[in-house]
Amino acid sequence: MVRASIIIVNYNTFTHITDCLRSIEPVLADNDEVIVVDNCSTEEENQQIPLMFPWIKFINSDQNPGVGGGNNIGAKFAQGKYLVFINPDITVTEGWIDSLVTTLESYPGAGMVTPKILIMQEPNKINTCGLDIHVSGLSLCKGIYEDKVRFSSIEEVNAISGTAFIIKKEVFQHIGSFDEDVFLYMEDVDISMRGRLAGYTCLFDPNSIVYHKYALSFGAKKVFYEEYHRYLILLKCYRIITLFFMLPVMILTEIVTWGFVLLKDRKNWRNKIRAYALIIKNWRRVLDNHKKTQRIRKVKDRDLLLRHTVNLAYEQTGMGIISRISHIVFDSLYFLLTRIAYIFIWW
Repeated sequence: MVRASIIIVNYNTFTHITDCLRSIEPVLADNDEVIVVDNCSTEEENQQIPLMFPWIKFINSDQNPGVGGGNNIGAKFAQGKYLVFINPDITVTEGWIDSLVTTLESYPGAGMVTPKILIMQEPNKINTCGLDIHVSGLSLCKGIYEDKVRFSSIEEVNAISGTAFIIKKEVFQHIGSFDEDVFLYMEDVDISMRGRLAGYTCLFDPNSIVYHKYALSFGAKKVFYEEYHRYLILLKCYRIITLFFMLPVMILTEIVTWGFVLLKDRKNWRNKIRAYALIIKNWRRVLDNHKKTQRIRKVKDRDLLLRHTVNLAYEQTGMGIISRISHIVFDSLYFLLTRIAYIFIWW
């Protein structure tokens, strides 16, 4: 019987994924399997992967369905009790998967577990220990750039990191797998929110360690994907009346995100408009996804929101004094506005 199926989606990441597979091979248990899904890579060298690593299952997709879609393809072929999703640009350490499995089995109600992810280029620094979710739906790397000795206990987190995490196959099937509308970025927030809505917890395991080739970057479409997917997740997971009372918080967040775009990504400012437009264009589909997600609900919106943070990590944007001013102004406003909203939100 297969214990865990490790699923990696590849799209033109030959150098990264070969390094990743080399790190997995010597620590792979006999009862685990590795599945690589190639999302229609355009570089021919990617077809060498199954020849270099004949012990993996290699699946060629005839299209690029995004990270979530590729993971779903891999999950269909997976035989393991547990599904482990990792990025191609990580390397693993001995015992990493054993610890994840042990943690998942030891905590009743746990649905997903994420490891301690360290920065490969700075191995004494944390990349993330799970994710914090802001009340507006923005996600933040927990513990980023802090010393690796921090966060030394197993704890509940708002969301796992899509860089690496384990999930029970039965939970994955129950909550509806990855949403393929979330093409790139925030697929981890989406699956975590749906899991928590269904009554499962997300955990961080400091005893499982992987290294990530992390570099903060802002691609041409990153803001579009992140904002569009944030809106999708909010509209899918919360009741409409909740979003009505949270409207002042959401408006404030539009001010904050527009400020970020104009300061850090001005040449791509139209991406925010495109995100709004696509929500409107796909409104019927958005409502259908909302109805489907609400069917698995076991947790109140209030309980979800109370676990989320009102503070944004403005310093992660590298904006110096603007970040410090933003903390003083916006953190206070978020605190005030959410406390007013919580007077009304009891469902």
